Amino acid sequence: MSVGDELAPLTIPVTRTLIVSGAVASRDFQDVHHDTEAARAKGSPDIFMNILTTNGLVGRYITERLGPHAQLRKVAIRLGAPNHPGDTMVLSGRVTAVDGGTADVYVLGSNDLGHHVTGTVRVTFGPGREPYEHPQP
Repeated sequence: MSVGDELAPLTIPVTRTLIVSGAVASRDFQDVHHDTEAARAKGSPDIFMNILTTNGLVGRYITERLGPHAQLRKVAIRLGAPNHPGDTMVLSGRVTAVDGGTADVYVLGSNDLGHHVTGTVRVTFGPGREPYEHPQP
């Protein structure tokens, strides 16, 4: 793994089920994540994904791409454009720093509205463990 390496993208269809189940699993019961009428009353065209679901998807992306020995040490993300049902989010990543068994990866998740999530993930690998790039299905 070297600075500048690009990780293969991951395409995630954003479904109503993904949004609602992610909110419920993370115990985020705010109505804008499961009630379309409530979301519209608050100015959104539909329900939208919460940050905890996005955080989980970022973690999934990194560990799928770098392998089972990649341990997430720090996830620092920022939300931008919302993910609504029917959107497609594409996650991509680029290695920005490598120091021994530690690497930083810049992550970007975009949809048709723009950047949904940006941030950096720090991962470590155990002694003798090498990262690998998991092939995209």
